[in-house]
Amino acid sequence: MQKKILIVDDDANIRLLAGSILGEDYIVLKAGDGEEAVRVTRSQMPDLILMDIMMPRMDGYSACHAIKNDVLTGSIPVVMVTALVQELNKKLAERMGADGYIVKPFGIDDLRGKVAQLLKGSG
Repeated sequence: MQKKILIVDDDANIRLLAGSILGEDYIVLKAGDGEEAVRVTRSQMPDLILMDIMMPRMDGYSACHAIKNDVLTGSIPVVMVTALVQELNKKLAERMGADGYIVKPFGIDDLRGKVAQLLKGSG
């Protein structure tokens, strides 16, 4: 069975790019902000979430925290995908429960590799 990946970014071009990179190997779900990400996660139960940090309505930190602290969705790996490169941002992401951190702009192989690595352990 194909694994499901949720791509969360307020930039439609990033959702499109990441979706085209991963769409051959995975079922790709998309959300445009943190609130939508939490809703889609609860209804679709993706195997992995790629989450931007800076988004309207609910940022990636808050969405990650909500997903990780929900008994239904807490075990789903969340990888922050962001242009924020400071160590402080990375530490805060870890504190919110993030399982990984990819800096934009990302390489195709980096993205595929990180996704494959995180999904290897699950099912």
